Amino acid sequence: MSGAPRTIPAGTVLFRAGDPCRGFVLLHAGSLRVSLTAANGREVVLYRVAPGEVCLQTFSCLVEGRDYSARGVAETDLLAEIIPSADFHRAIAADETFRARVFGAVAQRFADFERLVEDVALTGFPARLARALLRLAGSRESVQATHEQLAAETASGRAVVSRQLARFADDGLVQGRRGAIRLLDRGALARLARDG
Repeated sequence: MSGAPRTIPAGTVLFRAGDPCRGFVLLHAGSLRVSLTAANGREVVLYRVAPGEVCLQTFSCLVEGRDYSARGVAETDLLAEIIPSADFHRAIAADETFRARVFGAVAQRFADFERLVEDVALTGFPARLARALLRLAGSRESVQATHEQLAAETASGRAVVSRQLARFADDGLVQGRRGAIRLLDRGALARLARDG
């Protein structure tokens, strides 16, 4: 169906708004970040693609025959295949296992989007920021991110992030360092993320 997986270095831009779709991205390792950038330069992270997940931008472009409307950047080194459009369409039509895998992943991605819209529309900002900090930290004790990057993660402005981080620091939840935020009270952040 496609060539061998290839390594794509972290920081590589796989696609930009206005680019034609070269094929279906099948990710074997790493993380691809997909974001929108407004005319004023403000960025909002839409989602990340991990192995086994589908990039909705790519899927939509292939199915609708349109150009990309967002930007995809290798957040880490990637191991990926780019399945050419004709091969993708043949596999969707003829390979039941591939079709079920792709459609299942698309359904999951739409559920993720519903949660994102609910999060932005119905959740207070302190809870959104707490969720982003916990998600980005994973099992680590700190998040390596600037206030601007956190603004992109939470669909907000840098000044809003800075003010809320200062409140979190005053409450003993986090400690800020240049380019990093140390999580001091994960339990309190998790309660805020859950109840906010």
